[in-house]
Amino acid sequence: MLNKPLQAPAGKLEYIWGCEEYMRKYKIMQRTQLPDMFYGAKRTIFQNACELRKDMTPAEKVLWNHLNKSQLGVRFKAQHPIDIFIADFYCHKLKLVVEVDGEIHESQKEYDKNRTVELEKFGLNIIRFTNNEVINDIERVIEDIKKIINAAPSPFQ
Repeated sequence: MLNKPLQAPAGKLEYIWGCEEYMRKYKIMQRTQLPDMFYGAKRTIFQNACELRKDMTPAEKVLWNHLNKSQLGVRFKAQHPIDIFIADFYCHKLKLVVEVDGEIHESQKEYDKNRTVELEKFGLNIIRFTNNEVINDIERVIEDIKKIINAAPSPFQ
């Protein structure tokens, strides 16, 4: 599905996404109408994010089971497109990116550092956990995320 161009219904604007989930949520939009929560992400990034959502790592699945359906009081999105990157988990309300780093990240620390700098340019906050932390100490991981959520200013202040 992702390798063939998507055709919009007759008389509709060209559809730029590539993932049925986004098609249902945002209907058919022009590039200029994209919500700002994607920070200019291109079609290929959406397509890659869709595939990553279908193929989460075991650690990502464990964390997603605690983040999905607004269980912590805010909405997180899994494998969320941001500019040229795909965040493991993203909460737009808090501008919070949660990353789960596997073994590959041991050999790409400089890349991860630069990626964090680029994401911070959008005003985003990034928190990282290792696969081991998520798998073996999910309670502490969730508590760390809750601390960030609770420290965020209330929209009513």
